Amino acid sequence: MDYSKIIIAGLLTFMGQACSDTQQNNKPKTVDMEQAIEKDYLTFTLSDKVTMEKVQYKNRYGISVAAHLYISKDFDKSRKYPAVIIGTPYGGVKEQGAGIYAQNMAERGFIAMAFDESFNGESGGEPRKTASPDIFVEDFSAGVDFLGTHPNVDREKIGAIGICGSGGFALTAAQSDTRIKAIATTSMYDISRLNRKGFMDSMTDEQHKQTLKQSSEQRWNDFTEGKYAKTPSFPDQPLPAVPEGLDPVTSEFFEYYAMERGFHPRATGNFTVTSSIAFNNFPLMSYIETISPRPILLIMGENAHSKFYTEDAYKRAAEPKELVVVPGARHIDLYDKVDLIPFEKLESFFKENLK
Repeated sequence: MDYSKIIIAGLLTFMGQACSDTQQNNKPKTVDMEQAIEKDYLTFTLSDKVTMEKVQYKNRYGISVAAHLYISKDFDKSRKYPAVIIGTPYGGVKEQGAGIYAQNMAERGFIAMAFDESFNGESGGEPRKTASPDIFVEDFSAGVDFLGTHPNVDREKIGAIGICGSGGFALTAAQSDTRIKAIATTSMYDISRLNRKGFMDSMTDEQHKQTLKQSSEQRWNDFTEGKYAKTPSFPDQPLPAVPEGLDPVTSEFFEYYAMERGFHPRATGNFTVTSSIAFNNFPLMSYIETISPRPILLIMGENAHSKFYTEDAYKRAAEPKELVVVPGARHIDLYDKVDLIPFEKLESFFKENLK
């Protein structure tokens, strides 16, 4: 497979075709999506040790950001606590992996918040399913705005965790937002680099020019049609098995988003086709070294297909920095496998650096 083509749909272009080809052979489990959304459907079990509160706040563009705030049930209302804001994997929602991280960090004494990026999930913004690097980066800072005004948050002790694509957004936010005192990423992806250079920088100059031509001309189509074309999405019901014949990267994402393991009605994995234009003009992490002396913790799976991006970010970042490799873990395993996600390390990292 030519991995450079993955950029057209943010890793998901070919998945949509795989969905339509295999659904007739795989009977999906039926999920009442309206009922699931109404009941705040989570892909994990809510811990009896925390409370989860739905909150909303606006970013500097005036877009309402939807989030889940997690707080330990035994917290002292007279105290102030360190806080962590957590971004979702690219194309995911707060009810998935980001919520798992927030819940576990709340159990460890932090006020933790998982949020939906603008235009996606329950957050506002039109057109829906837009991906915008500038605004996704801003969403992290908007979360700091909100947390820093919470009566039980010490605004001098706020950190950020970015999972997958949001790892690049979190690090970029920290380059200019000095209120973010410590940053951790897991299974990090540089979505801007992916769009401009292809998977692991495999795209040729000619291929890049062609993708720019296609996305640029799509603007005329969108304007004429009066609506924004979107890339193919995952199926609207979880499948019982990963379809055969998929390349390893696509198969791995399919295993999480399109099966019961990580399926969520709002995490369809598609974006507007023209979203790729902004990523070509907005390089992420260009000044990662300027985050220093604030610390960076980069976590990746030993077998993660994405570790190229984490390893490169580690090389470019200045001290203090730390790279943690999780034995046997793949990219998606650090979304939700609590037995593999090094929460003890995340706890010690933030407790040490949010003093």
